[in-house]
Amino acid sequence: QLQLVESGGGSVQAGGSLRLSCTISGFTYNSWRWGWFRQVLEKEREGVAVFARGVTTYAGSVKGRFTISRDNFKNILYLQMNNLKPEDTAMYYCAADRSSGAYSQTNLRAGDFDSWGQGTQVTVSS
Repeated sequence: QLQLVESGGGSVQAGGSLRLSCTISGFTYNSWRWGWFRQVLEKEREGVAVFARGVTTYAGSVKGRFTISRDNFKNILYLQMNNLKPEDTAMYYCAADRSSGAYSQTNLRAGDFDSWGQGTQVTVSS
């Protein structure tokens, strides 16, 4: 029943900002973990940021520039991206880790997440 739909992607110049949204449909639990991932053509899917009970973890390449947050009332997961760089160009996906005890995990492994959106493209030009 859980559905995730990303939005907010687009084309921006280096140094610009974007805020991605992941609209969540269906009942959610505080024990679940949420994340943002990205993938470039012919590259592995990379963990960008994860959120669990208010605790956040970021990939080293985006620390200080990206912020993950969740609006529990609206059921939306956000990824605020500032000071964007051409290297940030990718398809961005939101995902949920619904496993038991997921709230205690802080890793960025895509394989831990079992529910995914269809992605939104982010393109950053120099």
